[in-house]
Amino acid sequence: MKRIVLGALVAAGGSACAKDPASIAPSYVSQVGFQSWSCRQLAQEAQNLASALAQASAQQERARTNDVVGVIFIGLPVSTLSGDNIAPEIARLKGEQEAVRRVMISKNC
Repeated sequence: MKRIVLGALVAAGGSACAKDPASIAPSYVSQVGFQSWSCRQLAQEAQNLASALAQASAQQERARTNDVVGVIFIGLPVSTLSGDNIAPEIARLKGEQEAVRRVMISKNC
């Protein structure tokens, strides 16, 4: 019985919890801003974006974990309510990565 109640709490609160970083879709970012960049600059930007995305993903994972714990103990997704959920930032970073990748392909980098 306790498992059913616990499962129901997690399921009910799960919809309001921070998303898994891997499940966040990239937002649209125009590649026009990167068109004038050299292959070297694009490669450096790709590295910078990968690093920033790794850090943001780690923060999002912490928010996700805190939300699950908050839902279990107090019934509220605490990280999402406090602003620690940074899904929009992750979507932007993924979008920038995609724009840089497209420009690199078009320039045969």
